[in-house]
Amino acid sequence: MTRPEKPAMPDRELPLVAHLVELRTRLMKILVSILIILIALLPVSNDLYTFLAYPLMSVLPKGASMIATEVASPFLTPFKLTLIAAVFLSVPVLLYHLWAFIAPGLYRHERRLALPLLVSSVLLFYCGMAFCYFVVFPLVFGFFTTTAPIGVTVMTDIAKYLDFVLTLFFAFGVVFEVPIATILLVQTGMVTPEDLAAKRPYIIVAAFIIGMLLTPPDIFSQTLLAVPMIILFEIGLLVSRWMRRNVETFAEAADAEAAEMSAAEAAADDFDADFKRAMDDEDKLNKQ
Repeated sequence: MTRPEKPAMPDRELPLVAHLVELRTRLMKILVSILIILIALLPVSNDLYTFLAYPLMSVLPKGASMIATEVASPFLTPFKLTLIAAVFLSVPVLLYHLWAFIAPGLYRHERRLALPLLVSSVLLFYCGMAFCYFVVFPLVFGFFTTTAPIGVTVMTDIAKYLDFVLTLFFAFGVVFEVPIATILLVQTGMVTPEDLAAKRPYIIVAAFIIGMLLTPPDIFSQTLLAVPMIILFEIGLLVSRWMRRNVETFAEAADAEAAEMSAAEAAADDFDADFKRAMDDEDKLNKQ
């Protein structure tokens, strides 16, 4: 009686399962880090909201204040802000686990490019949020509060204010990723710096359209988003040109080094051939 054969397991099944297990483990570590930061920030959740509301509170007319129109808003709104802050603060942990997960599958030159881009993208996102808080908010809220009609008291709901500022934070954080997007487009060969420079007028128009879509419906916020986007595009274009020039220089140096090695190998082969020929001639003379 023959024993039934055991079905063969595909070669790729075990690596795939191992990758899925590693991915689950890293996701759990990221969630735990978010939870730890959230628990640490909960005691100061109201202070965080006060800090976030300062740009508006500082320009409100005398006697005006923010209001809560929902019963649970005084608790849920600061808690929502604290949760989002915990996610933002845990981005370095997320970046570390993302890099540790994908790095083994990258080539050496891809690692040299991917890690700086990952770190730069996070830093630029934080810079976009800081620019929004320290530059855009004072200008926007100062403009809005001074344009209120006579007899209208500006009293913003805390939940709607949070949604408003989070939208602007996300918009400016994404906009500050423009240099990274420009560099990736050039490095992957999809476009060249010359093509992007030729399309500059269309990119300027697209920047104002994106500013219109991502910001509240006013020309002030749209301009404050579009102008940094255009400046960041120019920065990304300069960096792309510099990186391409370095790559070309490196490639030329590598070709020159390869040519020198080929010439040295050819010279060594010629020397070996001459030496062997001389030894053969000597052997013939000795036999004679």
